[in-house]
Amino acid sequence: MPIQFFVFVVLLSALSACSPSPSELARYEVAVNGIHGGSFSHNGALAVVSSVHHGGSLWRLRDQERLYNWNHDQQNFSVILSADIEVENRWALTAEAHTLVLWNVSTGEAARFWTAPGEVLDLTLARGGRYAILGQADHSAVIFNTIEGGIVRSFTHQGRVRSVDLSGDGRLAITGSEDQTAILWRVDNGEPIMVMEHQEDVQVVAISPDGRYGFTAAKYDRAEIWDLQERRSLMSLKLSKEKIKRGLEITSARFSSDGQQLLLGYTNRTVELWQIIRGSGVNEQKASRLRSWLLSKRHKWQPTGVSVVDLAFSQNGYYAMGSSGFIYHLQ
Repeated sequence: MPIQFFVFVVLLSALSACSPSPSELARYEVAVNGIHGGSFSHNGALAVVSSVHHGGSLWRLRDQERLYNWNHDQQNFSVILSADIEVENRWALTAEAHTLVLWNVSTGEAARFWTAPGEVLDLTLARGGRYAILGQADHSAVIFNTIEGGIVRSFTHQGRVRSVDLSGDGRLAITGSEDQTAILWRVDNGEPIMVMEHQEDVQVVAISPDGRYGFTAAKYDRAEIWDLQERRSLMSLKLSKEKIKRGLEITSARFSSDGQQLLLGYTNRTVELWQIIRGSGVNEQKASRLRSWLLSKRHKWQPTGVSVVDLAFSQNGYYAMGSSGFIYHLQ
């Protein structure tokens, strides 16, 4: 083989490895060696990213600008495992296993630093940034006052609480636990409203901003879209046994602002968009998959996949955050 042809083939392969897939409008590298965790803002304008080797940062997506470096220790890069940006984009909350920092999005400054009441596994920041719900390893979820500190309300499970979410008005909370249940709670009095049972550990939950719909997904089990007002399942999304054997799981979920659509992310680079369809009758509701995307890998020839860390709706499409270190703009 002529050396010139060999060099051409190598260069062509390298270029194709760095190119987005046809279903992607673009992809932006935000972490060189992968992402621990992260979160998009509700409108898809901002993203908190926890890089494997470079700590936390806040990004503006319209121009791919890294705005601030966010670490809990000024001398070291933080391993931020959970983060959220409240709906008004004024405040963000980041969590290592045992510390919390509330950040001012406009200035990039840390407003509050707290020792977490337990090992934090997941969090959601309420509108206005004053309260957050924390899912913890001590079998509880708590409403935490991010301004004054301290626990306002506690919700108890029989296993670690892996995933949490709040309705837009902060009145409803949903928690998913390794006790194989997800529970819908009233925040004002801590009373359970609805228990959603699974056969395996519940790892992902979400609630629509208006509190009408919920989503739960369990490891090696089904995923479910729920009508929380009528307290019934709308649709069960069952994963094939063959894909489950290969480690397929749902890793992220996000409802649209009107609650009518749902984005789902998987461990196998897949992103799906679902539509909730309302009929004329009380029980004439269902969910239908509108489309799906397959995120591009960092290097096509490497077996390493891409797990979807978070998802967002935006005015000009959809965003997905991949464990590979890229943010993907989807159309």
